[in-house]
Amino acid sequence: MKNTSNHQHKGLEKPQIAGTVEMNSVKFAYPSRPTEEVLKNINLKLKSGETVAFVGASGAGKSTIVSLMQQFYAPSDGSITLDGVPIQDIEREYFHTKVSMVAQEPILYDCSIRENILYGCDWATEEDMKTAAEMANAHDFIKQLDKGYETKCGERGAKLSGGQKQRIAIARALVRRPTVLILDEATSSLDSHSENAIQETLRRIAGKITVIVIAHRLSTIRHADRIYVIDNGSIVQTGTHTELLKDVDGPYFCLVSKQNSI
Repeated sequence: MKNTSNHQHKGLEKPQIAGTVEMNSVKFAYPSRPTEEVLKNINLKLKSGETVAFVGASGAGKSTIVSLMQQFYAPSDGSITLDGVPIQDIEREYFHTKVSMVAQEPILYDCSIRENILYGCDWATEEDMKTAAEMANAHDFIKQLDKGYETKCGERGAKLSGGQKQRIAIARALVRRPTVLILDEATSSLDSHSENAIQETLRRIAGKITVIVIAHRLSTIRHADRIYVIDNGSIVQTGTHTELLKDVDGPYFCLVSKQNSI
């Protein structure tokens, strides 16, 4: 990885983080295929509090970008910073309290909703839990359950719907008070009612933290502050939903047309 830091000690810093993410001239090839570049000169800046979406065909490089943002891999070249600090210089555990991800298939444990939301957060209070659940648009449906927050989720959340599991997973991420939240294909397997609930969740947290959405269903990201269209490892288009639709020959218009979600 190209070293763009002047710091002598790596992974020791705990800077104040507002949530501005930058990638500068980032290139990447998986270690198993070092000659196949899957990201090609990625340059972007996500401002604190923005909701940003990455869209594109399967295999375009969307998930690879956020994998690098989370330090699952290091770039082959270029730099990634969080509020100007190279991410590899930030103390790792601290970093992962500030950058949280909710996967397409969130893992819930066979215990209560309360225990699932507070998992790994011994310091969190009852108020912290309920605030996170309200932001995640989960509090109302939880209170309607017979046992409320004491309701058992079942193995891998089997007793809950897909939308309910996603919102509990988002609440679990939010209770850690991250400054960056990544949602990886969070609505791709949900019905329209659950998808609408997740969209309401995004509206509630908009502006409070930086939200990065990897979107398959383009209807979910219409209100994003900025949309990056990724193709073959490169950013090929950037703008809002409305701006991108004006280019009827562009890749975004093509993607939206295929989903009939204009």
